[in-house]
Amino acid sequence: MADTWPREDIVAATSSAYAVLGGLAERPAILVVGSYGPLGDALPALAASRVEAIGLDLVRGDIPDDVDILTGKTVVAGVIDGRNIWRADLQEAFGVLGALGARLGDDSPVSVATSTSLMHVPHDVEREGGMYPELRTWLAFADQKVGEVLTLARGLAEGRDAIAPEIAESVAVRARRAAHPGVRAGEVPVVPDAFRSREAYADRVAAQEDLGLGALPTTTIGSFPQTGEIRRARAAHRAGTMSDADYDAAMRAEIARVVELQERLGLDVLVHGEAERNDMVQYFAENLEGFATTEHGWVQSYGSRCTRPSILWGAVRRRGPITVEWSRYAQSLTGKPMKGMLTGPVTILAWSFVRDDQPLAVSADQVALALREEVADLERAGIRVVQVDEPALRELLPLRAEDQPAYISWSVRAFRLATSGVRPSTQIHTHLCYSEFNEIIDAIDGLDADVTSIEAARSRMEVLEPVEDHGFARGIGPGVYDIHSPRVPSVEEMEAQLRLAVGVIADRRLWVNPDCGLKTRGYAEVEPALANMVEAARRVRQNP
Repeated sequence: MADTWPREDIVAATSSAYAVLGGLAERPAILVVGSYGPLGDALPALAASRVEAIGLDLVRGDIPDDVDILTGKTVVAGVIDGRNIWRADLQEAFGVLGALGARLGDDSPVSVATSTSLMHVPHDVEREGGMYPELRTWLAFADQKVGEVLTLARGLAEGRDAIAPEIAESVAVRARRAAHPGVRAGEVPVVPDAFRSREAYADRVAAQEDLGLGALPTTTIGSFPQTGEIRRARAAHRAGTMSDADYDAAMRAEIARVVELQERLGLDVLVHGEAERNDMVQYFAENLEGFATTEHGWVQSYGSRCTRPSILWGAVRRRGPITVEWSRYAQSLTGKPMKGMLTGPVTILAWSFVRDDQPLAVSADQVALALREEVADLERAGIRVVQVDEPALRELLPLRAEDQPAYISWSVRAFRLATSGVRPSTQIHTHLCYSEFNEIIDAIDGLDADVTSIEAARSRMEVLEPVEDHGFARGIGPGVYDIHSPRVPSVEEMEAQLRLAVGVIADRRLWVNPDCGLKTRGYAEVEPALANMVEAARRVRQNP
């Protein structure tokens, strides 16, 4: 959008649209809410319109320097964070309201609101009976945020003294949180730049030759179908009705089934299927210090799908190996390379509620250091291929172009910190999805992964041209079929997709894989689809 619709055109369209709406003879009062950051140069256009009220996000933006141009309108101050779950600093929020009111004067009423809608946060923290009690006192879900809004509104109406007890409690709670040992231990040591770089890619390719991979190697993104049996076993284990030994046996049986299936289909680089994982972020959050999970903290993810984001509240530490034994066992079942599967630091942050008391870059490095230990242990266990997924890399990209370089810098540095502690003979993969890849191609290139798999089937490989035009020179695995549909593509369809890819990417760099993980699909679809994918790769190898 930024490339085809200049900012001045957006502001002009804003002026035009609200001139029409504000000029209607019969209409309700109009409130225009600018969530997710400051309105910037759109504010004068809205101020000049005839709308009655303007909403400002004062969590991710300060009071605008030109806020006095809103004089005469109602200003709705979004001072309660609608996107995160921490209790508000009511003292600071009330101070912002006072400063805003002083700038606007008596002709512009100030109202209180959340910075965004409350669709981003769970319903009620009081339902979290199993949570660490002190942590629960630090949190505000949707119900509690409404209470904070009402408290501040009462303060505006009746004066600060009317809400002095609530302000004092807020200050005390936040002080206890800041002083908690698990929070204070979160400083990241200075990391030498050498910890974020590997040998030259050409040297790594040479060192990885003994993996025995020829042209167009086939693999999958990581997860295999989560069957009813797997989910029931995991639920029983969590409830205490299945012993550790029985659960371990059930997961090993599923891993053996997945490995045997891949061997039979003829895939080149195998995965263990991730049967033991409930969610690609929650699984790691449950095994890292500094994270907490919820029982009822559901929020909408996309479409009709919901998730329970984990809560990053303190210093991140790895308690011990997380994935190593599952991967070691899977590798023992096959002579082919087995991929270790990890979720990357940026995605763990993107799909969690994160600390608001330190920069995201610091939190990302803390997670990256824990993952670096896991990557090293996988390598020591004989795992020669490690995939660190970053499907949310594009998701956290700031909306404003001027904020994007800083994000790209720390997100890339965190990934490289997690993955740069291995020998050149260990092959690092990553996976990205939900992305307009041309918008983040600098970041993708900067990750310096040996192989990057991406969604490409639905666009019929159109994404590859900007990737190639950029000069991307490492391995790439564009998805040859769309796993979001239950339909099984034919060999001919996947062969056609693969030939489009071969027309852009040299076959020694090109990998063959589905668009994404297979967790949500069933074996009745997965087995024939993978068989067709392997056959399509064989045909293109034999007749390029």
